[in-house]
Amino acid sequence: MADIYSITKRSKIMSKISGKNTKPEIIIRKIVHSLGYRFRLHKKELPGKPDIVFLKLKKVIFVNGCFWHGHKNCIRSKLPTTNKKFWKEKIEGNKRKDKSNYIRLKKLGWDYLVIWQCKIKQGNKQKLIDEITNFLTP
Repeated sequence: MADIYSITKRSKIMSKISGKNTKPEIIIRKIVHSLGYRFRLHKKELPGKPDIVFLKLKKVIFVNGCFWHGHKNCIRSKLPTTNKKFWKEKIEGNKRKDKSNYIRLKKLGWDYLVIWQCKIKQGNKQKLIDEITNFLTP
């Protein structure tokens, strides 16, 4: 199926998508806060500028969009049909950068958790709470 927008219009639409304070990220922050944890946001000193940072625990949470981070076997990570080469290179580059950031965090003594957008949207809040609690419990 061809894109309903011109390449210029599609580019303008995609450039407006924010990487911070997304709806999935806010949902996870509310869950973490309700569990009694306090945190920092987007610490630029850490590899990958993690979405949620627990300084005392040396743990971080990344809330990844399935499309932008190439979530394997997820319907939301399907590439657009137009300009496929560009998008494939873009997403593969993001995946390489993510992997490098995770390795660098581990070398610095930090632990990380990746929460995918589709897992949040599936509406299983208790499962998310359990996963986050297990991760943050020393």
